[in-house]
Amino acid sequence: MDTIGSRVRREREAQGIERRELASMTSIGYSTISELERGGMQTTTKLRLIADALGVSLSWLETGKGPKSSGIQGPRTPYVLEPETPLRYVRVEQLDAIGGMGSAVVNDDHPEIIRSVEYGEAYIRALIGFVPPPGRLKLVAGAGDSMRPVIEPGEATLMDSGVTTFQGDGIYWIGLGDRDDGHQIKMLQQRGDGLWVVSANPLYPPFPFPEHGRIGGRLYIRHKIDRFN
Repeated sequence: MDTIGSRVRREREAQGIERRELASMTSIGYSTISELERGGMQTTTKLRLIADALGVSLSWLETGKGPKSSGIQGPRTPYVLEPETPLRYVRVEQLDAIGGMGSAVVNDDHPEIIRSVEYGEAYIRALIGFVPPPGRLKLVAGAGDSMRPVIEPGEATLMDSGVTTFQGDGIYWIGLGDRDDGHQIKMLQQRGDGLWVVSANPLYPPFPFPEHGRIGGRLYIRHKIDRFN
């Protein structure tokens, strides 16, 4: 099926542009572009930015009809160039996924504020005990309100994706097997009768960790940006 998202992806790949590059070129959130290309969104109010970056007609991108070219020669220079990671620092990139935190959904057109973070090796070692190999640490964000006030929707959180088993009470990136095909950001607690999935928001009751559940990582710290009034 030819959709807006499929046209975006097809044109992006034809020009050899990575999804993260397109996000940087347009200042649109990486997860927004990813969701659009997967067909989870029908459109976005910032579609013109994508059309301009790809050098295609907005009308063609929206409908698939008419001339494809916009007359703009090639993609624009990214707003922010990716700097080289300094020595003895660990660069952590955003994961191409959103963890569910209840039924609420964040605004798809709100770009992520934090797409990557560089941590000193000493800080990482103090936090988790060692420096993992490149790519193991990820930034993840959640959609929904079940982890409020501990984690707000859209907040970037540092995750160690190498943790695939329960390692004590904490916040984990989990899959619930038969209950849900996606991922959840939840607290896991060991209780007398087994392992339980617990939300920070009391409106969401705890439940036993399902038999076919899986652990995909453990979360350690969040990156919160507040405005000074």
